Amino acid sequence: MTTRTNTDTTPRAWIGCLACDNNARLVGEWFDAETADEVTLADVHGGAHRVHSGCEELWVMDHENIPASGEMSPSEAAEWARVLLAVPEHQRDALCAWTASGSYVAEGTGDLPSVSDFEERFCGTWGSFRDYAETLAEEIGLIPQDAPEELVRYFNWVAWTRDLEYDYTVVRADAISVYVFRDL
Repeated sequence: MTTRTNTDTTPRAWIGCLACDNNARLVGEWFDAETADEVTLADVHGGAHRVHSGCEELWVMDHENIPASGEMSPSEAAEWARVLLAVPEHQRDALCAWTASGSYVAEGTGDLPSVSDFEERFCGTWGSFRDYAETLAEEIGLIPQDAPEELVRYFNWVAWTRDLEYDYTVVRADAISVYVFRDL
């Protein structure tokens, strides 16, 4: 398995005032997405005394480390963050990749990925799917240790690996590795 060095994966949301935005004033701040649903107009404006008449609604106009596209409500950003923070930091990129692949299992009525399904399906980060397949073959005893060398050399690893991959989702992790997810 490949070891990766992760950068900060904390979900963040840029929350702005919609009324100010509609009046061509960019008013907002970056917040940890986990608490986006607790942010107030005063937080965004830099104090209650700076909130203008007509300012009523907050909106996440940008975000980072959340595998969704476009704008969203602060409560949706908080939901995404809580799901992402439910997995260890070193697996968050994998959860995001699984979600972006479209092969993920959603939880509830929205697009949030199921953490329990992710944990059940994530097979790790590998140099290639072939690396994963060879390790799996060894673990399940596909070719017994006492098999004759003449038999072993005729095993078609390319075909077996290709066929096995139909039962998995493989997503590029970076330039040298992939994430492997078992499709159940």
